[in-house]
Amino acid sequence: MIEQQIRTAFTDLVGVPHPVVQTGMGWVSGPRLVSGTAEAGGLGILASATMTFAELEQAIIEVKGRTDKPFGVNLRADAADAPDRCQLLIDHGVKVASFALAPKPELIAKLKEHDIVVMPSIGAAKHAVKVASWGADAVMVQGGEGGGHTGAVPTTLLLPTVLDAVDIPVIAAGGFFDGRGLAAALSYGAAGVGMGTRFLLTRDSAVPDAVKELYLTKGLADTVVTTKVDGMPHRMLRTDLVDSLEETSAVRRLGPTMRRTLEFKKSSGMSWTGLLKDGRAMKKAQGRTLGQMALAANTPTMLRAGLVEGDTSAGVLASGQVVGVIDDLPSCAELVERIVVQAAAELKRASSYVV
Repeated sequence: MIEQQIRTAFTDLVGVPHPVVQTGMGWVSGPRLVSGTAEAGGLGILASATMTFAELEQAIIEVKGRTDKPFGVNLRADAADAPDRCQLLIDHGVKVASFALAPKPELIAKLKEHDIVVMPSIGAAKHAVKVASWGADAVMVQGGEGGGHTGAVPTTLLLPTVLDAVDIPVIAAGGFFDGRGLAAALSYGAAGVGMGTRFLLTRDSAVPDAVKELYLTKGLADTVVTTKVDGMPHRMLRTDLVDSLEETSAVRRLGPTMRRTLEFKKSSGMSWTGLLKDGRAMKKAQGRTLGQMALAANTPTMLRAGLVEGDTSAGVLASGQVVGVIDDLPSCAELVERIVVQAAAELKRASSYVV
């Protein structure tokens, strides 16, 4: 790990030397990738939404066995067992709790009582203001270039509005892959960058090699934002399966949707009562329709097929647009080092313009 070259409010807050975050990607951000990022000096985040409670505890224990550096866990704020999972983070001394949706104020307070940094992901300035008023320590904002669930506003427009709205550290995500991006984000006023696809495409990622090679063949126009997988805008690689989903009617998707719901129930170990409770929470938090909630069960199953099992004919592959400019598979250590070194050089070069 290289010595610290860039110090920000985020590196001070979390206790990592480099302002680089590996985001919590379902089925991708496991112990190996998270510990690899932590050892490289960045912040690795475990993705817990695709784990049972027992699997999450085992993953946390495994990360702690691989590294003594700070790391985080991404949680679903609307999950029925969110309080129990937060207690798990407290019990194991996890440094950062990140959230895909805004956690309740009392949950934020409980985590902060135990010195856990709370960092929700938000998609609009008004959401940043809300969680900051509840006590969030930092926020991650993802622009439309990002993979997975995403919005329509690009990072270059969304980021400034969030920075103007709050005075807590802001991590910029969506469209970042190298040191130039980190330098640009810092110049905007961000305290670091979050990257998903770039970390997926490393040697430390457990995604099958054949799937990684498929990603490397894609260009800037080879992703698509679709609502046909889980009812919400979701950026993924354009594949034959995704094209067929885009062209298929809702009636024809009903059978596969129900089958995948049953598969998810079985793999997650959840009861029908638990699924319905999560569904009601999702409906309340996100305003999803009943049809969208049924489709939501597709996501974990279809992502697992593609990202874990390597079956691209039955699975989908979440991806940011940066896939079109990535052409190699470095280790986390190599990636973080070259990003930080390049960013420091770019910041020094840019400062020469000031008279």
